[in-house]
Amino acid sequence: MRRSVHFQSPEQAAVREAEAPAGEARGRTGRPEPLRTEFGFELPRGYVDASGTVHRTGVMRLATARDELVPLRDDRVRENSAYLSVVLISRVVTRLGTVEDVHPGVIEDLFASDLAFLQDFYRRINAEGHTRAAVACPSCQEEFAVDLAGGRLGES
Repeated sequence: MRRSVHFQSPEQAAVREAEAPAGEARGRTGRPEPLRTEFGFELPRGYVDASGTVHRTGVMRLATARDELVPLRDDRVRENSAYLSVVLISRVVTRLGTVEDVHPGVIEDLFASDLAFLQDFYRRINAEGHTRAAVACPSCQEEFAVDLAGGRLGES
């Protein structure tokens, strides 16, 4: 059995990256990264369940066309279009702490800042394909990216 390893120079890697189809993510090895369909997150405040337990971490999956169409037939959405985001978010959040049955009632009980976070998170992973956000330091104005799905502030 013969094994071989192919090494490429940084210049060759740059050429391969430039020749990759638009929008194709590449890992450190230069190979296409597998499609991510689930993204972890941490809520700014957290969902407080009936027993008083706070749930801050969760998982959101990519939305399907059905996820965006089904809520339009929901009577609550027909009566109040603002309810669309509640139904939509409840369809794509698969876990919130130890809560695995995430339904519109759970999303209704979120703090407003947590709902706004999830709406932005939904937009980022479904429209932009990533969870990074461009920010600037308020003191020195240096720009950098942060991963919204990452851990707590100040942790690496």
